[in-house]
Amino acid sequence: MEQYVIKGGNPLYGEVEIGGAKNAALPILAAATMANETVTIDNLPNVRDINVLLQAIEQIGAKVERVNEHKVKINGAYIRDLTVDNEFIRKIRASYYLIGALLGKYRETAVALPGGCDIGSRPIDLHKKGFCAMGADVDISHGLFKVKAYRLIGTHIYLDKVSVGATINIMMAAALAEGKTVIENAAKEPHVVDVANFLNSMGANIRGAGTDVIRIVGVQKLHKTEYSIIPDQIEAGTFMFAAAAAGGDVLVTNVIPKHLEATTAKLLEAGCEVEEFDDAVRVISNGKLRRTQVTTLPYPGFPTDMQPQMAVLLGIAEGTSTVTESIFENRFRYVDELTRMGANIKVESNIAIINGVPRYTGARVNAPDLRAGAALVIAGLAAEGVTVIDDIHYILRGYENLDGKLRELGANIELVTSEKELQKFILKVS
Repeated sequence: MEQYVIKGGNPLYGEVEIGGAKNAALPILAAATMANETVTIDNLPNVRDINVLLQAIEQIGAKVERVNEHKVKINGAYIRDLTVDNEFIRKIRASYYLIGALLGKYRETAVALPGGCDIGSRPIDLHKKGFCAMGADVDISHGLFKVKAYRLIGTHIYLDKVSVGATINIMMAAALAEGKTVIENAAKEPHVVDVANFLNSMGANIRGAGTDVIRIVGVQKLHKTEYSIIPDQIEAGTFMFAAAAAGGDVLVTNVIPKHLEATTAKLLEAGCEVEEFDDAVRVISNGKLRRTQVTTLPYPGFPTDMQPQMAVLLGIAEGTSTVTESIFENRFRYVDELTRMGANIKVESNIAIINGVPRYTGARVNAPDLRAGAALVIAGLAAEGVTVIDDIHYILRGYENLDGKLRELGANIELVTSEKELQKFILKVS
């Protein structure tokens, strides 16, 4: 049993340092297996999804040396097994990045179909479309995505829908394919750019990442490199919203402010002060928040991974706000939990209509997924009384030392592993 228990009401003050981006680190770790030399990756977040993927990479024979909790060395020369399947890898979404990496390098692989958070349909048909267009045969059976190509040949691929996963997977396979591949309607997220930069540092020839057309000229092999992962824009946004909801003055460091523009814009609309620096943002909030409207969109629009956190903020803002989810249909599963804390939210199709209440009240709630879990932590920080959050294994998948970082800002939060620890905390704060 792991739970977060929070005594709300403390404004947040101080400085918090953001770690490496989980959504960039996962495909970069997969791509590291494509070289037969040692690849060094720094600024790695120490979260459960990362550790599960490293375990899977090691199990297929790659040499994995954990230099420290944020730095790893990987050498793919020793890979002996092209089937990636265990009970842990099936639980994370990023398992599919090994398909593109191993297909590009070995022309075949079989990888367990991905799991991850139940936030809606995340089909892999676009991945299949891309691989087939390059000449691969794809068979999905017995819970495995099996792909094999006698020759992998560059081609023109148009993605019917913007997909980060498909863009990255096709890009990895194309890096070692014959000839030129063009991906149109490609995803433009910062972590797509980071993966492209990483592959280029290994000798790939990729141009246009960050635009909707990516051009890749295949090379024969990739070589060693040393690379540092970009900061996590979603972790940064989560702390920015925590400061906004709980009130206070927080400097969020080790960030790229440009990646946070959509988040910053909504905080300003909601009545917060935001100052930008070269590699930091400062959020000042008096706790008096204003209503606004939000629609999630692919980058550079408002990120779907920040939608639950935004809804928590608007739940205690004055007036009626709306949040429209245009990417994942199950993103509102946290609404019932937030209602337990006094929120007034009505969901109609893909729109949440939020009537602001003066405050949340502490309650026992369940984290339904990674980002919704983080949002419930924010609600607990802003709530009156004690909040207990169950199923925090979702949160631990993507946030490193969340409770510790919040405590350093003055939050009253603990991770407890027994009923005795829970009661001890409640007794201490009551």
